[in-house]
Amino acid sequence: MLGSIPTAFIILKKIKGKDITREGSGSAGAYNSYDITKSKLIAVVVLVIDFGKGFLSVLIPFLIFPGEFIYPALALLFAVFAHCFNPWTSFKGGRGLATAAGGASLLFPYLLVVWGALWVIFYVMRKDILFANITATVFSLLLVYNTPDIAVKYVNPQPESISLVMLISTSVLMIIFIKHLDPLKEIFNSNKERMLKK
Repeated sequence: MLGSIPTAFIILKKIKGKDITREGSGSAGAYNSYDITKSKLIAVVVLVIDFGKGFLSVLIPFLIFPGEFIYPALALLFAVFAHCFNPWTSFKGGRGLATAAGGASLLFPYLLVVWGALWVIFYVMRKDILFANITATVFSLLLVYNTPDIAVKYVNPQPESISLVMLISTSVLMIIFIKHLDPLKEIFNSNKERMLKK
């Protein structure tokens, strides 16, 4: 329920009278909020609330079931899914990064730090936010798979097994990746056009 709160949709409707799912990229998140409104304040508000959705989704089961990994992990997975495929806006939602980051800050800080570091590297390379989002997500998944012992060491609370951490991590990152398929196609097309011009 927390994940499904359509933050950007509500804020842009109330403040600007705009339907974010029909404008810009159609993504109901902070980045498209800025693209449509050119307001950094609105984008930051959307970002903070979406981050909070993920954080609270993990915190609540974390407090109810102390020491259990599976319940906050599933809460994060479904919060990201509900944000990305929002049932209140015809299953149109955001790309899940802020909500995932909010939950990961409590549950899986290692993954969040790795993703953030990779994002900075790829953003510096191309100065393209969507490119950085996509590549950081893919390489984070690869890094977690190649360093499972380190990844599990920094999970809180400790999971029942490494495979469970891999399953939840893969599922969350795959949802985020799926929501970035359209911009990925745009990046490929723009690169193709650039090559043809040369």
